[in-house]
Amino acid sequence: MVDLPDRIPGLERLQFDAGGGDPGVLIAVIDGPVDCDHPALSTTNMTTAAVNGEQRAQADDQSAVHGTYVASIIFGNGTEGVKGVAPGCRGLIIPIFDRHRRRVPQVDIARAIEYAVNAGAHIINFSGGQHSDSGDAEDLLAKAAATAEENGVLLVAAAGNDGCDCLHVPAAIPTTLAVGALDETSEPLESSNWGPIYAENGLTAPGSDILGAAPGNATVRASGTSSAAPIVSGVAALMVSLQIQSGKTPEPLAVRRMLLDGAQPCTSNDENYCRRLLGGILDIEGARQEMSKVPTTEEIGRSATEASDVDASECPYCAARHDVTAAGPSTTAPAVVVEEQGASQSAGLEAELSMVYALGTVGYDFGNEARRDSFKQLMSPNVSDGVAGPANPHDSRQMVRHLGEYAQEAQSLIWTLNLELTPLYALEAVGPYASDAYDVLRQLLEGEIQAPTSEEFIERVSIPGRMSGRSVKLFSGQVVPVVEIDSTRGLYGWRTVWLLETAAEQLKAVRGEDVDENLLREAVTGFLNRVYFDMRNLGTLSRDRALNFAATNVFQASTAFAEALTVGMQLDDIDVVPSPYARADADAWDVKLKFFDPENLRRARRVFRFTVDVSEVMPVTMGEVRAWSTSN
Repeated sequence: MVDLPDRIPGLERLQFDAGGGDPGVLIAVIDGPVDCDHPALSTTNMTTAAVNGEQRAQADDQSAVHGTYVASIIFGNGTEGVKGVAPGCRGLIIPIFDRHRRRVPQVDIARAIEYAVNAGAHIINFSGGQHSDSGDAEDLLAKAAATAEENGVLLVAAAGNDGCDCLHVPAAIPTTLAVGALDETSEPLESSNWGPIYAENGLTAPGSDILGAAPGNATVRASGTSSAAPIVSGVAALMVSLQIQSGKTPEPLAVRRMLLDGAQPCTSNDENYCRRLLGGILDIEGARQEMSKVPTTEEIGRSATEASDVDASECPYCAARHDVTAAGPSTTAPAVVVEEQGASQSAGLEAELSMVYALGTVGYDFGNEARRDSFKQLMSPNVSDGVAGPANPHDSRQMVRHLGEYAQEAQSLIWTLNLELTPLYALEAVGPYASDAYDVLRQLLEGEIQAPTSEEFIERVSIPGRMSGRSVKLFSGQVVPVVEIDSTRGLYGWRTVWLLETAAEQLKAVRGEDVDENLLREAVTGFLNRVYFDMRNLGTLSRDRALNFAATNVFQASTAFAEALTVGMQLDDIDVVPSPYARADADAWDVKLKFFDPENLRRARRVFRFTVDVSEVMPVTMGEVRAWSTSN
């Protein structure tokens, strides 16, 4: 068999020049469990994120076979011939598949991507995907991919193995680097997908009969886009290593552009054949030529600054920090065959338990039939029109009545936070105030089942807590992470009209004048709907926690709207950026609202900024609302 370096011209030289990869480069692998004790991986610098509790890689678990195989293509140390592309780089394994979950919803992929970004990953490899007719991802996955891009993180994903003009996500997301597979003769692998989006954001790489590791000290040879994607991730990591060695800031997204621009173009006259090569064939020498001539983002920014004066009048803190951007990443057993899985799978960073401040609705689950039947057995009969019938634990009204009589039963339920109809988290109250927290959850559920016209109706809730590193399986089979709640602080439920009435009263007290409540209600409702729907999120990233808190503590936003409305302006844009006003130990973010004049588009826009510190589980606001005018 031909070794990997011999199948990819320029790889051996790139590995030599990059020293096998810089340990400052972190590659996250979203996949199944990885056997880190395998001889080919035991000497590498890899850690596993306990996002779904401790998971052991076992030889009879195909998700572990897949995960170990993919990781070894990147990090393999050469034992048993398993030579990884970038063994000197650090690895973060994020297992989202296991023997019981060969397919996961897109929200799980999104959650893993955001975890990798939070952990400081430079490159994320996902040798999996979910078929999408349109190529559009669900909004949470699309947002996670956008978050990766905003933080300068390169997301590499397999194009899929259906052998057709069809798309998988996240590979089809335009900012992703999609990877198709080639056979031993550099022809497109029959099973490798193609499509118009992939022609713009993808390339092909060797993906046939690639040797890798498997749990239990085994080796495997496998084919498919799952094999090709980690090769490209490894090459990208080596090029980022070259950036670091040359004293430059690591820029994975610039490397993405070099790989695409440097790819070998199709020279055939057969258009169908060329489409199957996506945007071209991986060409390391071509990419390195692009690297030698393409200035980095840092250099481009410096040139632009030198060429023009900075307008410090645009905002009140420009002199201190003009360019405020989103925070970027920190610096021999018999061979077996691995089937591509589809999301499905084909489809040292034990970081601090991350904080959560998420919005949604409260729900409950039983996990299995036995627990459901135990509630049915204990609950009082349901009386309707004077006729008693068996209790229905799935009926929220009956459950609320039951918990009102037997409060201790709340801890036997699996409480959930849902976004629309999708459970995001399981909620578990812990500590000395656990019983109080469960009682608040019951009250929130009771408010949600009221009629929308009722004064007691609750439209939305906020949940502050910490990720536990554990997960739980719901009745549907979905597995969700557990969020621990140790206090009732921040467990809020509300209707939009309540927020608006409270904000109007506070504004009147502060401004000493009446506020046009109808205009204010319309404007702030629009703001809240954008947060609830257009900008909805998982509530784990610092910027998302700040945004979510801004939607619960709506007084500051209302202050901005009240002032803007008085001069005939409307909301144009919402942005969340790191705050230059942060205390030394704070994780503070500015929520910026930009307004425009619909009657005069040439009029200077007005920007309002308020700061949210998310250093603790319960966010807090800092300082006053600030405002300034800016050019269009």
